[in-house]
Amino acid sequence: MVFPVVKYGDPILRKKGVRVTEFTSELQEYIGNLFETMYQARGVGLASQQVGQALQICVIDVRGMKDRPSQLWLSGQEAEVDAFMPLALINPVIKPRGVPLAGPEGCLSFPEIYAEVVRPSEVDVTALNQRGESFEFRSGGLLARAVQHEVDHLNGILFIDRMDAENLGDVKAEIDSLMAKTRQQLKG
Repeated sequence: MVFPVVKYGDPILRKKGVRVTEFTSELQEYIGNLFETMYQARGVGLASQQVGQALQICVIDVRGMKDRPSQLWLSGQEAEVDAFMPLALINPVIKPRGVPLAGPEGCLSFPEIYAEVVRPSEVDVTALNQRGESFEFRSGGLLARAVQHEVDHLNGILFIDRMDAENLGDVKAEIDSLMAKTRQQLKG
């Protein structure tokens, strides 16, 4: 089932997600639907808030992104990124590493809006998988950026909050227009 993607201006995007404590068949189905929605929208990541549920769940799949490579380390050893995808992160905790780097970002909740965002180049991640088992990894490149972007969503933080004043100014008119349109649609 493909969910509608919530657009900027909907208050759910600013809600911190509730931690997941039960790993049921319904949760498995929900996560499958998140992946289906992300693939349908041609994204590399999707957070639960983006489909109207304030939960600590996001999905990521950076396979096929050859123009923006990713790095992955498992137990300190470099690992094959594609073999680790697709990735569901439940109740994730991240620890930034590496140097801050600017890079282009977009967001399915902000259609056709892209800007440079500075984020740490690497990030350590601890999360639960779909079966409730804990796992850890370090990521770099696009995967690190996607993880940080999606974990921000889980905490009610949007990529526009991470933009510097110049980049935000460049897209402000588009953002304001999107918010007005979304709020109008919510009023019905």
